[in-house]
Amino acid sequence: MKKFLIVGLGNIGVSYAETRHNIGFKILDHFAAKNELTWETVKLGDRAEYKNKGRTFVLIKPSTFMNLSGKSVAYHLMKEGLDAAQLLVITDDLHLPFGTIRIKGKGSDGGHNGLKSIQETLQTTQYNRLRFGISNDFGIGRQVDYVLGQWSEQEQQALKLRLEKTALAIPSFGLAGMSITMNTYNGV
Repeated sequence: MKKFLIVGLGNIGVSYAETRHNIGFKILDHFAAKNELTWETVKLGDRAEYKNKGRTFVLIKPSTFMNLSGKSVAYHLMKEGLDAAQLLVITDDLHLPFGTIRIKGKGSDGGHNGLKSIQETLQTTQYNRLRFGISNDFGIGRQVDYVLGQWSEQEQQALKLRLEKTALAIPSFGLAGMSITMNTYNGV
């Protein structure tokens, strides 16, 4: 495989930009800035392209809002002529401690509406995902406020290093493969 689709999940708009739920966008923005990539607005998202050692990584930030992410993912897979094995979805996970990385080749949506939309649209749970822990430090009935809330000052300080480590997993996925990427970055 020479081409890969890397999709960071998030919600469009300034009011969502610094929320925990937008970590997929934030990771791709960090990766793009680090590699001096330029974003362009395309159908159903923003797109950037990264090349490394004969591999092409198409980065997408869907413009469909989180709950309809599957529409953008399916469109860009089709447009690029790729299948689910060449897809890596980057998303938040409140079941993981803050900053923890968990990479898997398949699995449930874990109650995440973006993943649920992707699984319903693609009709499979067999796609790669990188989950970034945002922890579950919220009271009963406060999940939505927490997930759509801003990072704490402590989290913002730690986020810089976590973004750097997480961004390294993107080229690893295409260059080293899923198994090595999981062994290298899970729990880091």
